[in-house]
Amino acid sequence: MRWLRAPVLLVVVTVVIVLLAQQALRLFPDSLNPFAEETKDRSGPVLLQSIRDLARYEAASGNFQVVVDLEKDAKFLPSAIRGSRTLFVGQGSVDAYVDFGKLGTGAITVNADRTVATVRLPRAQLEPTNLNPGRSYVFAAERGLFNRLGDVFSGNPNDQQKLYVLASQKIQTAAAESGLRERADQNTRLMLQNMLKALGFTTVNVQPATQ
Repeated sequence: MRWLRAPVLLVVVTVVIVLLAQQALRLFPDSLNPFAEETKDRSGPVLLQSIRDLARYEAASGNFQVVVDLEKDAKFLPSAIRGSRTLFVGQGSVDAYVDFGKLGTGAITVNADRTVATVRLPRAQLEPTNLNPGRSYVFAAERGLFNRLGDVFSGNPNDQQKLYVLASQKIQTAAAESGLRERADQNTRLMLQNMLKALGFTTVNVQPATQ
């Protein structure tokens, strides 16, 4: 097995030298660092693709925070050699709305003397999670030796995207279990009752629409 030791040792030494060189270059000011990056925004103008009218009442909004703990290990190598673990703090909001566009024929009925109004209202729905990129960030990251070497030569935007997707999914699940829809139903009911009473109705009944 001695003939294997020299190539393995050479690889390890090379990796260590590259990592040390990378750390040393970070100590130089960007003006003196030949590998420093300069960011230029060459984006094109924003194009308006479509406009649509909304018939929704935004009745409630919930703000959420989640810590995503994502760990990846190699099957046959220790995590110190090849593996990673990332803690990602995701902050976002979920809005609950009632779609008035789904009010069917006969959803609003009024008695003969216009004192009693009955509204059959559809249940509130949840918007997709709106993750805030300005307040979402990687809190901590651990990488194996080979992973850090790979970071020198290339980045992997898929890993960052995966963190955002996982955070959004977890927040969406939490919103569905938080009672946000029920709060939106209650707020919409109170809004309609106050509005119709201001129009002269003495009694306003808001009932769930039959599916």
